[in-house]
Amino acid sequence: QVQLVESGGGLVQAGGSLRLSCTASGRAFSTYAMGWFRQVPGKEREFVVAISRTGENKNYADSMKGRATISRDNGKDTVFPQMNSLKPEDTAVYYCTAAAVRTLSVVLTRASQSNFWGQGTQVDDSS
Repeated sequence: QVQLVESGGGLVQAGGSLRLSCTASGRAFSTYAMGWFRQVPGKEREFVVAISRTGENKNYADSMKGRATISRDNGKDTVFPQMNSLKPEDTAVYYCTAAAVRTLSVVLTRASQSNFWGQGTQVDDSS
């Protein structure tokens, strides 16, 4: 089992930047591929960004390419996505997720791959 706690959400102006974080507790953090998804009311949860166990491989949704980065600190059990040039359509609840994978290079792309989810953190457009 692993527990995930997100932080860093809030109000952001269009064009601004936001750095989220997700801290895990429980089983060894480095054994999980990590990812972030987002969801707005009435829509399915959609993929945002993901990072492999070692941090070497990363994956970005097309809507986030060129606007987002992701990193992880396995010593602090934390993953940090950062989103830049935010748009009103980025407003959503953002969820951290973890998948127990054996392969170091695996990156998440689908919600069905995940084993654990955080409670979510709201990101809103303030403009």
